[in-house]
Amino acid sequence: MPPYPLPLGFVFRSRAKDEKAPADKALTDSTQPRDPQAPKGRPTPKRSEAQSQRRSVANTPTTRKEAAKRQRDDRRTQMAKQREALASGDERYLPARDKGPVRKFARDFIDSRFCIAEFFLPLAVIILVLSMVQIAQLQNVALLLWLFVIVMIIVDSIGIAIRMKKQLNARFPDEPKRGAVAYALMRSLQMRRLRLPKPQVKRGERP
Repeated sequence: MPPYPLPLGFVFRSRAKDEKAPADKALTDSTQPRDPQAPKGRPTPKRSEAQSQRRSVANTPTTRKEAAKRQRDDRRTQMAKQREALASGDERYLPARDKGPVRKFARDFIDSRFCIAEFFLPLAVIILVLSMVQIAQLQNVALLLWLFVIVMIIVDSIGIAIRMKKQLNARFPDEPKRGAVAYALMRSLQMRRLRLPKPQVKRGERP
């Protein structure tokens, strides 16, 4: 028991003051203005963060139809960039099968030389026309010419493959080279003006 009695007014006044303090604090907090962009109970975000959040919300499709339209637009944009890259040789937007230093060297290796295989299509048309003529001698010539073209293409392709493998191993010892030779041989079958990506080197120029 305390040595001297406390006045009743002091007890009730202290208790009333303690109960009033939290209420005043809550009232003061509620009257302070709050940023409408700030989440409740969290600090106000920076302007750059708020702008990025608004952009992300604005760019988010709200319906399945909008999402499908967004995907189609993105696909068209990507295809347009790929077409431009196939014409200009821009590595950033080339298809996956054409990317990389190994594939670029394979293209330049073929484009820098004459390949018998690139004349296959025009020669095939000539041979087909000769074979349709109802003259036995011309048909025999067409058959022999066909066999000669096939043999020459095979021999030339084997030589290209051997030389290309040597240069690939010398220039790119640590790079994956799988499929590069087949990629180059398939390119050699196309006429130069029809090749994609477009040739970036001239004939006779060292790749």
